[in-house]
Amino acid sequence: MSDDELIWRIAGGSGDGIDSTSQNFAKALMRSGLDVFTHRHYPSRIRGGHTYVEIRAADQEVQSRGDGYNFLLALGDSFARNPSEDAYYGNEEVKPLSENLDDLREGGVIVYDEGLISEDDVEELNLAERAEENGWHVYPMDLRGLAKEHGREVMRNTAGVGVTAALLEMELDHIEDLMSDAMGGDVLESNLDILHEAYETIEEEYDFEHDLRAPEGSHETEQALLSGSNAIAYGAIDAGCRFISGYPMTPWTDVFTILSQNFPDMGGVSEQVEDEIAAAALAVGASHAGVKAMSGSSGGGFALMSEPLGLAEMTETPIVLIEAMRAGPSTGMPTKPEQGDLEHVLYTSQGDSQRVVFAPGNIEEAYEQTRLAFEIAWDYQIPTLLIYDQKLSGENKNVDVEFFDREPSPDLGSTLTEAELSEAAHDNSGKFKRFNHEDAEDGVAPRSLPGQKGGRYLATGNEHSPVGHISEDPDNRVHQMDRRLEKLESIREELDEERESTQTYFGPEEAEYGIVTWGSSQGAVAEAIERLNEQGHSVKGISVSDMMPFPEAEMTEFLESVDEAMVVEMNATAQFRGLVQKELGRFGEKLTSLLKYNGNPFEPAEVVEAYEVNVAEEEREPTAQVRIEPAAGD
Repeated sequence: MSDDELIWRIAGGSGDGIDSTSQNFAKALMRSGLDVFTHRHYPSRIRGGHTYVEIRAADQEVQSRGDGYNFLLALGDSFARNPSEDAYYGNEEVKPLSENLDDLREGGVIVYDEGLISEDDVEELNLAERAEENGWHVYPMDLRGLAKEHGREVMRNTAGVGVTAALLEMELDHIEDLMSDAMGGDVLESNLDILHEAYETIEEEYDFEHDLRAPEGSHETEQALLSGSNAIAYGAIDAGCRFISGYPMTPWTDVFTILSQNFPDMGGVSEQVEDEIAAAALAVGASHAGVKAMSGSSGGGFALMSEPLGLAEMTETPIVLIEAMRAGPSTGMPTKPEQGDLEHVLYTSQGDSQRVVFAPGNIEEAYEQTRLAFEIAWDYQIPTLLIYDQKLSGENKNVDVEFFDREPSPDLGSTLTEAELSEAAHDNSGKFKRFNHEDAEDGVAPRSLPGQKGGRYLATGNEHSPVGHISEDPDNRVHQMDRRLEKLESIREELDEERESTQTYFGPEEAEYGIVTWGSSQGAVAEAIERLNEQGHSVKGISVSDMMPFPEAEMTEFLESVDEAMVVEMNATAQFRGLVQKELGRFGEKLTSLLKYNGNPFEPAEVVEAYEVNVAEEEREPTAQVRIEPAAGD
């Protein structure tokens, strides 16, 4: 991406309205014709603690957060626990300014609220000296005082947006429209007054010395600003899901909330229960009764779901579970992204797992693979899991509205009608051979629903006979296990031969070097590959979504086509590289790892730098907080 982009960071304390303000400003930039991408950083506190949201806007597609940023609106933390340097956590009040200076690009713009951040604080930061060294342009303004004049202190966010718009020479039309949509009466009038006064004050009191301006662009089609959580929720709705159960846990809560808000209008049911064991068990029961059902959690909450998940595998009850990763172990860093739960999701069960796992890498894939998850689950009567992280969950990106113009798919897959049940196999007692291993095409023995005539059978977590009675017969065990495992082979064959690939490719096909990634690191890798090729390197990439069953043929073809490959992921133990080597061990000597696990997602420049250090063999260590692991045998 060139310098013709705006990367605006608004920083304050949790509870200061940073998220809602950034959402509206992102929408205003989108409505002005720009492509936008947001990144959210926040602490695991209800109020107080340094938080920021970054908005990257350009006149071309943006797929990732940028390298640093060029405009800081530092509101200060109005909920600081102890605004003094002697406090255990330092002076939290000034952190929205002090914690963000290292990432600000040369020539960048700083606006800070001098109504909250004092002159002494600014002097202690040596801001004037640092600004001169880096060519920063600093515009202090009493946003807090202006807000109090017209209404309440919380309106200083509006003042900050007015200052931003003036410094970027943006028109206020789209901002005013969004404010009018969100509020009315005296509150709207007060906010409009603050917006305009802040805008005019900047114009009157400052001569702009900075070069940064809002880019100009246009969209040919209507755009919507969505997060990965929105996409998963809307994909579930369009797939026919009408039941969700869960217990709140960041960052899975967003999907749970969106579906809970929408289900009342479409006859769906949402249940918040006492814990995640109950949530998953309730969803398994709803699916058994005949409704498309979903549940999910994050980290430790998903760990509690392992028993109901195993039950769904053994009873072959279709269900979709989602796992929104966050930094662990245990509670870890609840609001920070990490890709550390892959092995947990693949293998958390009793015995040999029969499940499907997809890991979407962007908002469009989140929608499509959610729909695919429901289709696979109900066609093959198998639990299907979606794994993603806090980054994909909370980042917002503009998406063409027409992308979602799809037909809904409420079909219950391989569920028999009563007419079909009358022709199906039954034993001498009249019970339906629900788990019949004879004539089970692709490993699937069609199911019945409770209440259907001729559909009676037993459902148990024990190994069972074709009609569901507990059985420890060795022959039966082998037949049933082989049939269940056959489903994964059939699903892999369908994904390979009957559908478009769910993997995403980047760069020229003939490139000599490969970069492999998965999940939400996709965007940063895609941009890095573009830059490397522009610099004259020969690089291509693949972002893998199919975790189980593994896309052996596609990965083999990709790895055979390159001399070396670097696996990029956000964890400390190279979990996806381990999966690749487990499935395709002969490529171990080709694979190095680029790992990041400090709670922040990759920037494109970090991937570029790792290539330069690792492949171009520049004699230096990476400047970023990442780790490079050599190939097996090195």
